[in-house]
Amino acid sequence: MSTTVGTFILLGSFVFLVAFRIPVCFSLIGSSLLTCLYMGIPVMTIWQRLTTGIQSFSLLAVPFFIMAGEIMMSGGISDRLVNFADIFVGRFRGGMAYVNILASTFFGAVSGSATADISSIGATMIPLMEKQGYDRDYAINVTVTSATQSMIIPPSHNMVIFAMAAGGVSCGRLFLGGIIPGCLLALALLIVSGIIARRRQYPRGKSYTFEQALKIGISSLPGMMTIVIILLGVCTGLFTATESAAIACLYAFFLTFVCYRTPISEMSGILLRCGKTLGMVLSIIAAASGFGYCLSYLRVPQMITNGLLSVTDNKIVLLLLINLMLLFLGCIMDVAPLIIITTPILLPIIQKIGMDPVQFGIMMLLNLAVGACTPPVGLALFTGCAVGKMPIEKVMKGILPFYVAMACALLLVTYVPAFSLFLPNLLMG
Repeated sequence: MSTTVGTFILLGSFVFLVAFRIPVCFSLIGSSLLTCLYMGIPVMTIWQRLTTGIQSFSLLAVPFFIMAGEIMMSGGISDRLVNFADIFVGRFRGGMAYVNILASTFFGAVSGSATADISSIGATMIPLMEKQGYDRDYAINVTVTSATQSMIIPPSHNMVIFAMAAGGVSCGRLFLGGIIPGCLLALALLIVSGIIARRRQYPRGKSYTFEQALKIGISSLPGMMTIVIILLGVCTGLFTATESAAIACLYAFFLTFVCYRTPISEMSGILLRCGKTLGMVLSIIAAASGFGYCLSYLRVPQMITNGLLSVTDNKIVLLLLINLMLLFLGCIMDVAPLIIITTPILLPIIQKIGMDPVQFGIMMLLNLAVGACTPPVGLALFTGCAVGKMPIEKVMKGILPFYVAMACALLLVTYVPAFSLFLPNLLMG
């Protein structure tokens, strides 16, 4: 059987199914099965790959991180983080946008989920910003783009998925590598938000006395300790990423239900939301594993590697082409399957040009963060429109400056290794 025809069937059928709005999970499985039937591969092989794809100890960290984020969202952590951010930036012109971005930075360091960030921070900030005179589409755009920091700032469960797909990259180094790029993205969004706020003459927020600021800071500190526990444990080798996720989950439970006295009846809703999210993530990872097996069987990674290297051997141009490819794919696919599928394809190219896998991982996640804000599949964008109760067509009109800010951060992370590697090299050697 021709591998060229097999590749066309695999990729063509997947694009065809996605175009007809078949869920990505079923599109991946369907295209894999069609390819197996044509190539004469036993169909049972794909089903075995579906199960082996999620039989990884490293993936145990994913449900724990998801649950920790859900528990903290139910415990009112987001409101405390919003108040904490308001202390520093709320008094400036357009301060509520700054508060939104800074609160998303803090919440991303606690939850690791862009969807949870938008659902909690957005539900509070979008109505509040509109009430104080901000345009609703501006409030939604600020919320959506800043929430994607949670994909880069630890503890991101997408980093765990990348570490697994890349075959042994240290989660601790990835966690440390995401801190500066996440802050860089926040800074870029703050600058753009400030420029727009000044042009539109948005209002200033209130100032706080020292006593008020101290009280709010003390109230917010326990929630912020989650990221400290995770980073210290993983980076010092005291426990693994999976163990740190479990400890974070226990800490979130104690903080929410014991310290903040949230009714224990909320736990049923938390478990239900976790089950839905986890079912979606793991089913996509399983399906992507079968699809990835077909790609490897047809030697697609080698073909793409040779194709890109034949176009140019210039590192700058090559990285630009990879970024453009990831940006395009991020517009049409969700984050988890893209990480599983593209990492084995692009990693050999990255290794040939001497790029550190940690820097590549952060670059990939930043690309996919931009994709999460773009139609037709951008989950963060659709979630923000749903929370803000505004059609996506109206929201898209004002989001272009935020895309520019994210693109600038992406280029800096791509071409300046120190942004991603300074902290891992400093603290972990």
